Amino acid sequence: MIRRIKGAKYLTKPTDPLQIDRDRSVPGLLDKMEKISFQGRNLALAHQVWLQMLQENAVVFMGLSGGLVPAGMRRLVSYLIKNRCIDVLVATGANIFHDLHETLGRHHYIGDAKASDAELVEEKVDRIYDTYASEEEFREAYEWIGGFAAQLDNTHPYSTREFLHLLGRELSEIATEDGILTSAFKSRVPIYCPAITDSAFGVAIGISRIEKKNLFQFDVVQDVVEMAQIVAKSRSTGVVNFGGGTTKTFIQQSETAAGMLHNQARGHKFAVQIVTDTADYGGFSGADFDMAQTFGRMAKSGRAVTVRCDATIAMPILVTSLSQTASKAMRTRKRIQFTFGKDLGINMP
Repeated sequence: MIRRIKGAKYLTKPTDPLQIDRDRSVPGLLDKMEKISFQGRNLALAHQVWLQMLQENAVVFMGLSGGLVPAGMRRLVSYLIKNRCIDVLVATGANIFHDLHETLGRHHYIGDAKASDAELVEEKVDRIYDTYASEEEFREAYEWIGGFAAQLDNTHPYSTREFLHLLGRELSEIATEDGILTSAFKSRVPIYCPAITDSAFGVAIGISRIEKKNLFQFDVVQDVVEMAQIVAKSRSTGVVNFGGGTTKTFIQQSETAAGMLHNQARGHKFAVQIVTDTADYGGFSGADFDMAQTFGRMAKSGRAVTVRCDATIAMPILVTSLSQTASKAMRTRKRIQFTFGKDLGINMP
């Protein structure tokens, strides 16, 4: 006689205790993690959603916030760009600055989160939690940025996408190893930085204006226009956010803007976010994608997952896994052809 228990319709798929398998790859580990709980399962689902974006040829936007480049994630982002696992990057000015810093041959250093800040200031060492950098080298990079901006034609304001493309071209001439900016330039992947003045770039170009009468200006509204046009011309879109803040908001609002252009908001079909914030205090950074549906930023039938995890844990696992699982999808994936200039040309496949 079969014993029926209350709630049986909910109790159909047991968890599978994770077992050590020395022959398993990273994708194999993630496959097994689909059968465990909490953020481990969500991380495994994030890999599946990202892979599905690529398989279905969605236009993939990636947001990059927090101190991920000084933390050592630079080569991973470069890999994603070169292998077209993403189509558009939206990054903070800080991450782009740190990428430039390393492209100029400088380094970030392993430090101590409990170090004396008073001593570090005295030694001109900047600290990002447990990571160090030279303040003197940072200032040299400020001067380099100011000099680069001063040499540009100042007869028109620049979108951050146009500026960063030209910056990537300049750095490609001297780079010994490709980083984010140089990889994006060579792969013709646009980078947007919605809060570029809230970074070393704003300081560097501001000082250049005062000291060298540099008339360079940004046109950040052009960024909004271009993002909306990319979304409007896409059959479907996906988003991968590492962190929240302005990069997440900027990508999400592109669906709203595109919807206003066409009087119909489709919303992203796929969405993955790796965040440590929560929605409890009203901030958008930690909000789940369900909330995005109320603004038309996420399709009602879309597939989304939130992983509440440090990005320096999740990104290496996800990117390593994609390097082993996405090859089949990438062989048939159709690439957007962007034409870079004052305006962005967009040729969808």
